[in-house]
Order: sequence, then C-alpha cells, then structure tokens
Amino acid sequence: ALVFGTIGVKKVVAMQGRFHFYEGYSMKEVTFPVRVLKYLGVEKLIVSNASGGVNPNYKVGSIVIIKDHINFMPEHPLRGKNDERFGPRFVNMSEPYSVEMIAKAKEIAQELNIEVHDGVYLGLQGPTFETLSEYRMVKILGADCVGMSTVPEVIVARHMELETFGVSIITDMGDEESILSVSHKEVLEAAKKAEPNLRKLVKELIVRVNGHPLKPNQMHCLSIFEWHLHHCLKWYIQFLYLPTFFW
Repeated sequence: ALVFGTIGVKKVVAMQGRFHFYEGYSMKEVTFPVRVLKYLGVEKLIVSNASGGVNPNYKVGSIVIIKDHINFMPEHPLRGKNDERFGPRFVNMSEPYSVEMIAKAKEIAQELNIEVHDGVYLGLQGPTFETLSEYRMVKILGADCVGMSTVPEVIVARHMELETFGVSIITDMGDEESILSVSHKEVLEAAKKAEPNLRKLVKELIVRVNGHPLKPNQMHCLSIFEWHLHHCLKWYIQFLYLPTFFW
C-alpha cells in the first residue's frame, strides 16, 4: 500500500512492506522496488532498519547513522548479466552512504539535542538471530551492529547512482559472552522512546536536503518510507525522494 502526504513543502508517499531474502524472495525481487522507483525519478534514498548492537557504546534504543556496511548475504544482488541501462558492471562502493547526508544528519541531531552514533552495519541472511560466536565474528570484522536487510537495497541504489543515507535503531545488544535479554515490553518501550527522535531527525533531513531545481508541473519531492516489524519489533523506515510530475 502507498500512503501519500507531505513533509514541509515536499510531497511524500509511504510504502508499507519490504521483501526479505530470508522470506524466500530472490535478490532480484528484494531489490526490484529500488529499480522501479529510480525509473520514476528517485534521486535520494534514506533507508532505516533495526539491528542488534555489538558496540559497547550503544544501548537499546540508540540511533545509529550507518557510515558503511559489510555484505555477508549469501547472494549478491548484482550477480548475473549486467544491464547497462541500470548501471555499470563493477560498482564503486567506496561511499555507499552519502558523506554529505551523514554530515547534515549529524548537524541536525546536534541542533535538536538528539544523541546519535555512527557505525558499520553487517548484513546477514537470517532469519535466525545470531549466536554468541557470530556476535564475536561481527565485532572482529569491524561492524557495530548486525541485521537482515538494507545491504542489498543499498548496493542496487548505488548501482543506479542513488545518493543514499542509512540509519539503524538498536533493539537488542549482544557480544561473545552474552546476549542482553529484553522482554517484549522493554523492546516496545525502547522503540517507542527512539521513535520521536528518529522522526524529527528524518523529517528535518528531508526538509533540508537539496534536490534538483523544480521543473514545470513537478512536485518538489516525493518520499517513500516503509514500516516493518522485525526482530521482535525491529522496524524499518525507508524514504525515497523522487522529483516527478503530479499524479
């Protein structure tokens, strides 16, 4: 379902639902919406997810700006014959997440007195949660949090030259010695506590990030975001900016 609205002067549309590789979808199916939206005129992408934290500086409810990722998915979304209409065979992934948008988000967070961290996100297939040894591996590899999504979509976004920003909410903590056990009520409370600040942060980012100049009969911007329960109420928000004509 799509829900249309506005944020500031920018038109927005909310996209409910997400395809996960662990649900049995192929990587082509998981990332197909990004392809379609690019061809609708998408230029900027904001993805968000919920994840398990391994960085001891995090706590349940922390907002983490994703500065990079590690792809541990068992299949690559660009595997197979490359379609040059979408992008090059070999994609430069030196900046999967926009440095400019990260800096703007941190600036906004400081202005709004919102505590944010930055970190590296590691993507695993799922659907099982991580073992203690897997949490240790995640930490050794240099990641700060781990989840089951986002990475394929971001790879395809960069393949199509979409400027991308990512943010994660920490809903549980783990390391090689123990996994922080939280009740369903505590997870709800953590998500509820983080939600207002994340809303403020993303809203301001949408309002302040510049797009291309308007053309006649164009909306300034459309955004698409997604809500999805995961990891016992781990939730995802995905925003897609698409300057396009009026519907």
